[in-house]
Parts: sequence; structure tokens; C-alpha cells
Amino acid sequence: MTVDDTGPGADADRVDPQPADSGEDPLALRLEQLILGAERRYTPFQAARSAGVSMELASRFWRAMGFADIGQARALTEADVLALRRLAGLVEAGLLSEAMAVQVARSTGQTTARLAEWQIDSFLEGLTEPPEPGMTRTEVTYPIVELLLPELEEFLVYVWRRQLAASAGRVVQAADDEEMVDRRLAVGFADLVGFTRLTRRMEEEELGELVEAFETTAADLIAAHGGRLVKTLGDEVLYVADDAGTAAEIALRLIETMANDETMPKLRVGMAFGTVTTRMGDVFGTTVNLASRLTSIAPRDAVLVDSAFAEELIRTRDAPASETEAAEEAAAAEKEGEEPPAYRFGLQPMWQRPVRGLGVVEPWLLTRRGGTG
Repeated sequence: MTVDDTGPGADADRVDPQPADSGEDPLALRLEQLILGAERRYTPFQAARSAGVSMELASRFWRAMGFADIGQARALTEADVLALRRLAGLVEAGLLSEAMAVQVARSTGQTTARLAEWQIDSFLEGLTEPPEPGMTRTEVTYPIVELLLPELEEFLVYVWRRQLAASAGRVVQAADDEEMVDRRLAVGFADLVGFTRLTRRMEEEELGELVEAFETTAADLIAAHGGRLVKTLGDEVLYVADDAGTAAEIALRLIETMANDETMPKLRVGMAFGTVTTRMGDVFGTTVNLASRLTSIAPRDAVLVDSAFAEELIRTRDAPASETEAAEEAAAAEKEGEEPPAYRFGLQPMWQRPVRGLGVVEPWLLTRRGGTG
């Protein structure tokens, strides 16, 4: 289609809605229109022109959000144009650099893509089971989506605002500007032992249920005790906490919870404490790598931590430097008629060993002292 020079957003750039392609499923098109709230109206070039951005920048935004190139098919809507205008407007106003706007598009796209896949695969599939014999899933999908869409949209925005508020609170409490990106955190990996062997013995559906149960249990425990789940990798979860004591409590509760569930494989956890670089909701750096390596050498049903993590627990009086020191403190407190220090955790130095890419490390075995807290 030829577009004249009347300017971005002008009526000359508007086109009639695209008629349904005979090769596309009519229900899929109806669902798309219901979910997007608008009809297909623009080619990528027309959308970019209407939004007042270059085709190059529009393509960068589109790909960053995780969508495939569509050539010059008339597949975009007014909502796509508005999204382009908003991102470009933030750049023009100087609120975001172009690189940051692309990063916003990418982080949002990656996060919501996973959410959408889960909702369709696990959630919507179960709800659209035909209620009566003779009905097809397609006959009940549209009305179910129509009813759920506004409620799920409101809930998504609510959760996002809650998470944004929590994250903003953590950032403004950082000691200096550098800590906003490179922060000192406790990093933990929890890994199911023997998962590869399980994949060869279990049916796919059974394996999927096990992974979902593990991820759900881990996510709930991490959140409940003040940590933040960074990501799940099937048989492994990665989480962070602002302090070593919180991370240690989560690790031990994960071990204890899984050990009490006969349907679950054994678990092992590795943790490290130090500077962490955060990008797009993920964490990177030597501290993360060290936590991962410690997980791979941890015994089953056990937690290994690095020396910096152990030192942090000792500094905050969450663990004694040694059991000998704890016994001496308890004896001195008893002599004075005082309560002995209430250490939550115990630390046992393990063998030093070389770790690929990280040199020689000294792991410490983390245990619980006293009750479960």
C-alpha cells in the first residue's frame, strides 16, 4: 500500500480493517480481536508512520517484545500504534534513552510471554473442557476468555504495582547509587537431586506435575520468608535475599519441606553472599556462579555456603564462629545468670577444594540450631 505524506497519525494513514485471511482459523481471529480489543488495521510500516517513529525503531521495539517479523502483512492494531507512541514519547521526553526503552520492551515481553504461555497451557486448557458431550473445546473457549479477560487484566496490573512498589522500596534504601545496580545480596540455588534419571523413568505428565509441585512449593516458601524468586529452571530454582539470615532460613525450610514429602526427590542447596549485578530481573556475577557451583557439590538434603556467607551469619550473630565458642558463651552466660546467645544456625567448615573458574573455595555446611523458627 502506498502511503502519502500527510504526516504521522493523519487520516491518510488509516486503512480499512483487514478481512480475515482464508487460511486462518476464524475462531483464532475472533479470539485475537477479543483479546487485543481492536481489529487488524496496519502493516508494520503504516503503524510506524502513524506512531511517528522510524521503521527501524519500530522493528527494534517489536522484536524486543518477542514477536517475529511479519513482513508487510496488515496484522497490527490501534493498540500497537499506541504502544509505539508511548515508548517513543518516553524517549523524546528524555525520560528514557532509546536503549533503555528497548530494554523495557524486552523485559516486559519476556516476562509476559511466559505468563501467557502458562495461562494458556495450564489454566485455560483446564477451564475449556467441554461441559457437555458433543460440545467442542472451541465452542466454549470464546465465552470463557470473554469473561476472564477483564478480571485477569485487573489482577495483573495490581500484582505488577505491588511488585513495583516493593522493588522501588528496596532500591531507595540502597546505601549509594552503585548499590542500585551492583548490590550485596545472598544468592541461593536449590536443585533436585537425580532429576535427569527421573526424566527417563517418569511419564511426561507425571514429570510435569512433579516440577510444578516443586516450583510452587519453592516459590511459596521463598516469598513467605522474605526472599525473592529470580527464576525457575525445571529442576532448579534461583532466589536472592537482602541478608544472609533470611536466605539461610529459606534454604533450610526448603530442605525440611521436601524431605517430609515422599513424592519429592532429595534436594540440595548452595548459597553465596557478595556483590551481584542485576539486569532485567535476573542476577549475574561471581557470587551467582559460586552459589551454583556449591549446589553442584552439596550433599543431598544439605546446604553449603561460601566463606563470605558464613562470615555474614557470624557478623549478624545468626551463627557462632564455632560450636566451641558457642559452648563457652553459654557457660559464661550461665555463670552470670543470663540467657545464652540464641543462635539460629550452625556452621561446620568442610574440605577446601578447587572450583572450576573460581579457584579454591572453602564450603561451610549450614545446619539449624534449636527449633525451626
